[in-house]
Amino acid sequence: MKNVMFGVISVLLMVCTVHAQEPVDRRADELKVYLDLESKDTNVKLDQILHQLDEVNQKVVTLSFIQRYGDEIKMERAMVPNVNNDLVPAWVFKPVKLKQGKRYPAVVTVHGGFHYSLDEHFFGYITRFVREGYVVIFPEYGGSRGYGKPHYDDQQYGSGDVRDTIAAAEWFASQSYVDSKRLGIVGRSRGGMVTLLAIEQKPKLFNAAVDVVGLADFLMYMAYKPEYRREQIAKEPQFNGLPFDNLQAYIDVSPIMHVEKIETPLLIHATTYDQTVNHKVHAERLVEALQAHEKQYEYKLYERAPGSHNFSDADTPEAADSLNGIIEFLDKHLK
Repeated sequence: MKNVMFGVISVLLMVCTVHAQEPVDRRADELKVYLDLESKDTNVKLDQILHQLDEVNQKVVTLSFIQRYGDEIKMERAMVPNVNNDLVPAWVFKPVKLKQGKRYPAVVTVHGGFHYSLDEHFFGYITRFVREGYVVIFPEYGGSRGYGKPHYDDQQYGSGDVRDTIAAAEWFASQSYVDSKRLGIVGRSRGGMVTLLAIEQKPKLFNAAVDVVGLADFLMYMAYKPEYRREQIAKEPQFNGLPFDNLQAYIDVSPIMHVEKIETPLLIHATTYDQTVNHKVHAERLVEALQAHEKQYEYKLYERAPGSHNFSDADTPEAADSLNGIIEFLDKHLK
């Protein structure tokens, strides 16, 4: 296996062929900067190699899912247009034995992370949803890794990610095997923030929503994150600076500021000792806002669940209870 990996890296170093789709309206000289295979800039070459490895890794993840679950779950890739007519990669999961003419309840499953994508952490959610009678779409919104540099660089926290997720949800709802009146959305961490913003921006689209350790107050998030991450986010075009430079942009992407728009029944799961998304800063203040606006919600706080922010990835009673609770909540509102 080690020899194979060395071989892959050697080929990438020598060839470094980039399969990314050329972005719209990008000047040729700008394109050359990151596609120039003859570049003497080590950082440019390293960047090319890393994106190639991300694409290879994404193929490995896909093959791993198919190998493990392919007998019962069909996995397909879709390219979904968003409002800008850019194409958003998404993965669709449905039973191998899809019943002809039946419309299934559906779940949009949203990943978190700064440049994350589909991986084994979500296999448990996806397989459980399909086994319980749902069809699933997993959007790889702008900023997700494994789909080329232009898509990776399209990182728009709280705006582009929500735009792409909503586009995937609307496309999914239009499919012949999906019941558009029984559409749910489930997100973890940043995906929880995207979920909250999606149901605020499209209150009629979703019939149930689940936020697991999601960011509710992005202003507070920026207040306690390490400086390197604050600077990364501040460089994104929609922010163009830190909160004191452009306060309204950060208010716009803070779900807690727009709770009055929510019409979708909402389930919230959090845990104490979560240093990434502190439950007192996010979940409990979100619950207070939901109560104040008389919204329909359910909330469960786990006491120091193993794994902290990543507790839902663990093989623990808490993680199992959380997933069972999610299924029960979705069934109640979508079946």
